[in-house]
Amino acid sequence: QVQLVESGGGLVQAGGSLRLSCAASGRTFSNYAMAWFRQAPGQERGFVAGISGLGSGSRTYYADSVKGRFTISRDNEKNTLYLQMNSLKPEDTAVYFCAADQTFQTTARRIDFWGRGTLVTVSS
Repeated sequence: QVQLVESGGGLVQAGGSLRLSCAASGRTFSNYAMAWFRQAPGQERGFVAGISGLGSGSRTYYADSVKGRFTISRDNEKNTLYLQMNSLKPEDTAVYFCAADQTFQTTARRIDFWGRGTLVTVSS
């Protein structure tokens, strides 16, 4: 199995940037599809960005709400997933979760493995 630990969350002003990291442990990290989801209080956990496994071309996908502002990437040599978040908005405030699955998923309930989350707070 893949174990996931997020880091990099914090408090930033609107318009600022943060870079989230997800350290993964597991024998087959490079072949897993990876994603970031987020969950605000009282809201369902929603898809933010995803990247397919190495064997699937490491293709990236983004929710419309973050397209053009966020960039997902992975470093398979370091078993690390990243989310570069620029032009942050107060609406981006949420707990951000790293996720892994053998296939690419955008529905949270279909995800096999989760990190415990890191809080991102964007002030206006």
